[in-house]
Amino acid sequence: MAQAFRKMIGTSSIFNFEHKKKALLPKHLFLQRMFWNALFATFILAICLGMGVLGYHYWGPMGWLDALHNASMILSGMGPVIEIKTDIGKLFSSFYALFSGVAFITNIGILIAPMAHRFFHKLHLEE
Repeated sequence: MAQAFRKMIGTSSIFNFEHKKKALLPKHLFLQRMFWNALFATFILAICLGMGVLGYHYWGPMGWLDALHNASMILSGMGPVIEIKTDIGKLFSSFYALFSGVAFITNIGILIAPMAHRFFHKLHLEE
């Protein structure tokens, strides 16, 4: 299936988009592209969440469940839940919050990219 997808769009990767001079991707291949982008974004979020959990657990220091809760809240942009008392924990929390903002925005871009590309591709299709 991946070979047919690559042949259809004429690229070597499912994350590359077809050129504006090529035909619009069929709906089933577009949905497959959406699925792979969502899976890739989920993988990135899982890695970022894992980094946060480990950091909060060891440098927070807090239990695993509290570390998961705090990392999830920071990663989603809601803010910290548990007060951190150690200096290294506060440093980690500061850098993790900055990192989480960038990671969250990047994931939104990964999820929206196929839809935005399809929209603009439709606008620029040559008759």
